[in-house]
Amino acid sequence: MDILQKALAREHLSAQELSKLYEYDIFTLADAAQQIRTGLYGKKVFFNNNRHINPSNICADVCKFCAFSASRKNPNPYSMGIDEVLSLAHKAYENGAKELHIVSSHNPNYTYEWYFELFRAIKKALPQVHLKALTAAEVDYLDRISNKGYKRVLEDMLASGVDSMPGGGAEIFDEKVRRYICKGKVSSQRWLEIHQHWHSLGKMSNATMLFGHIEEREHRIDHMLRLRAAQSETDKVANKQGGFNAFIPLLYQRQNNFLKVTSFPSGQEILKTISIARILLDNIPHIKAYWATLGLNLAIVAQDFGADDMDGTIQLESIQSAAGAKSKSGLSKHELVCQIKDAGFVAIERDSLYNELAEC
Repeated sequence: MDILQKALAREHLSAQELSKLYEYDIFTLADAAQQIRTGLYGKKVFFNNNRHINPSNICADVCKFCAFSASRKNPNPYSMGIDEVLSLAHKAYENGAKELHIVSSHNPNYTYEWYFELFRAIKKALPQVHLKALTAAEVDYLDRISNKGYKRVLEDMLASGVDSMPGGGAEIFDEKVRRYICKGKVSSQRWLEIHQHWHSLGKMSNATMLFGHIEEREHRIDHMLRLRAAQSETDKVANKQGGFNAFIPLLYQRQNNFLKVTSFPSGQEILKTISIARILLDNIPHIKAYWATLGLNLAIVAQDFGADDMDGTIQLESIQSAAGAKSKSGLSKHELVCQIKDAGFVAIERDSLYNELAEC
């Protein structure tokens, strides 16, 4: 039995062994991934109507890959107040957003309580909108400035109206790579612990992986295996409700940051990574080809390589576009639907937890 067959049979293999999956022909991997994807969702491609809001770019941490945080490469610091965020939230809702995705920097000028006042204000004003907020890195930062412990942070999030967590801050779990690209940020183990506790509270989250920088193929596989193991632990809990909704491979954006990378992954390497994710992450329901980092065309192509989701309209995107992605202004629902249908798929508008709302 070869490596691909063993992977599909979920035999216990090391990250080093599984990294040999990259040596397969791209269409062999695509065929295996698509059989899984089609068995689950047929020709459906999911998206949602969402709005990203990033309250500040002033950050206490320094990640070499980040072009969003204020630095000498981005000398335009800003901090929003609660009223300003609320105003943007109202406008987003008026424009059709059903989800607010709120991720910020680790701003030392915001107090611990500021975040929960913000969330309570949003839920009071817009109770029907799904609030997705705070990465595990932000949770860890709030723990650091408050000494309350990450469990208390998560419980305060729950009490203030946060509905689910995004998957940011995972980057690459390999500790050596992590020390180089984001030293001082939440550790890989703590990132996983934070999400698992959130899941134990009956809530869902996403998981990301930043790839295409200094990591090796084996590091990507190791990252996926750790996520699969964490999801398996959640699956063991009786009456499980929480868990990872989706895995999102985020392609590193090369501009305006301090990570000196000169070799970037080809389109084939990117698509192989998505196919391998679908093959290995059999217990995470969805694989998202995030158009804001991949570009719209490649994200559409990725739907034939194991992905089944493209994220959403976004309305305004600040983090990836700061590093060169062509995602600043988001997409209209009409444009997103047309692109999906023109590629021969069925466009399904979903909510934040992947309940199907409408075929478009």
